Amino acid sequence: MSEENKAKVRRLLEGFFSPEAGSIVDDVVSPDLVDHSPMPDQRPGVEGLKEIIVVMRNAFPDGKITVDDLIAEGDRVVARWTLRGTHRGEFMGIAATGKQVSMSGIEIDRFAGDKAVEHWEQADIMSLMQQLGAIPGPG
Repeated sequence: MSEENKAKVRRLLEGFFSPEAGSIVDDVVSPDLVDHSPMPDQRPGVEGLKEIIVVMRNAFPDGKITVDDLIAEGDRVVARWTLRGTHRGEFMGIAATGKQVSMSGIEIDRFAGDKAVEHWEQADIMSLMQQLGAIPGPG
């Protein structure tokens, strides 16, 4: 089951910015998903995840996620990923800058049966905000 779950997480991450993202979410994620690290104002469950996909796609329409590592143990899959894209729409109150950005993250997804039922994520939002000019960079 671990290899199947890894394939599902890869499909979800690599398809995050695709027009098929909603159907991928339906295939991979439980409607009752518990997201332990939601974005501000994100609704619970799979509908909240779909909303975030729309927010990210509108802000970074050429966005792409590259899976850097996938590790599975029991009912959990850990992914280390990198998002790259161009800031062409509003994101968290920041108007489009046209800047190329890159953000890394690590997530853990717990599966029950054939669906992800829990999600934890740590993304480097600080670096993204620095790249967008919303907060000063180091030094």
